[in-house]
Amino acid sequence: MNADESPDWEFKERDVLILRELADDPELSSRDLADILEADHDISVSHVTVSESIRKMRQEGVFRDTIVPNEEYFNFALFEFKFNPEHFEDGWREAMTAIRDDRHTMFYFLSDGEYQWKSVMMFPSRKAESRWIHEFYKDHGHVVQNIRNSVIHNVLKFQTDPEIFTELEQDDA
Repeated sequence: MNADESPDWEFKERDVLILRELADDPELSSRDLADILEADHDISVSHVTVSESIRKMRQEGVFRDTIVPNEEYFNFALFEFKFNPEHFEDGWREAMTAIRDDRHTMFYFLSDGEYQWKSVMMFPSRKAESRWIHEFYKDHGHVVQNIRNSVIHNVLKFQTDPEIFTELEQDDA
């Protein structure tokens, strides 16, 4: 599946339960998941079927596998990039790609309002973060008017709550 495409998936109750259990404990094996489905939800299915469901959901892009380091190893920061309209057309794509593909970028998105790029980035130290900002300005400063960065500290929750997947079963009507 192309990263720009939305997943096309019809959720079965079993799929939602598998996602919930994996969000709660990503290390569960397909055998463990099959046992949990049977014991807790009265769904009898083989571990092979569970494994196949996970593989197909992953392949379709229903969820992404990613390794997120423990927040004790890195400093996290929220960056907001304000554009210089005068030079935007000449260099926006290179700047956008540089942020997106940078090894420090964990999460990258556009927001409405003032239409800004925003990213959550990770650095081993504040010095490394400062050095990154300096280098980014040297390379792409003509495209941005300002980089606003906020230190993310005292991370109080760093996980997907398994219950969020119950909302996939609800109608938005």
